[in-house]
Amino acid sequence: MCPRHPRRQFILHGDEAQLQPLIARESGLAGRVTIRHADRVVTMHDKPSQVMRHGAGTSMWSCIDSVRSAEASVAVSCGNTGALMAVSMIRLRKIEGINRPAIASFWPSRNPGGFNVMLDMGADVKAEAEDLLQYALMGASYARNGLKLTRPRVGLLNVGT
Repeated sequence: MCPRHPRRQFILHGDEAQLQPLIARESGLAGRVTIRHADRVVTMHDKPSQVMRHGAGTSMWSCIDSVRSAEASVAVSCGNTGALMAVSMIRLRKIEGINRPAIASFWPSRNPGGFNVMLDMGADVKAEAEDLLQYALMGASYARNGLKLTRPRVGLLNVGT
C-alpha cells in the first residue's frame, strides 16, 4: 500500500458495513486499518454552523476527536471543508496568537521535498493582512519541518480581490 511507510496505521471513520468490504479488497491494508463506526455523515450541503451544533456522531466529528485524543496524528477529509474547519476550531482549538487556521495542501514541485505547501487554498476570501502573514509563517514552518527545506520561499497567490 505505502512502500515508504509499510507500518503506517490508519483509523477510518464511517459506516462500518460499507467500509469493511472495501478494506477487505485491499490486501495491503490487512491489519493496518481500524474502523470507527459513525452512523451519520456531514454532506456538502450541510451548513458549518449546523454541523458545529449538531455534528456529534458524524464521521467528521469522530475523525477530529481522534486527533484531539492523540489517537491520530492527522485528519484527512475530502468532505465539506467549511464544516471541517468549524468542527476543528471547536474540538481542537487554535494555537495562541493565530487568528484563523488554514487548510494546507501539497502541490507537486521540483524542490528537494517534492512538494510545495499551499495554505488556505481559497477557503477564506476575506483574509486580512495579518491573516496572510500568519499563513506565510505557518506554511514556512511546515516546509522547514515537514519537507526539510532549510530556506523555504513564501509566495502569495491572489484570488482577485
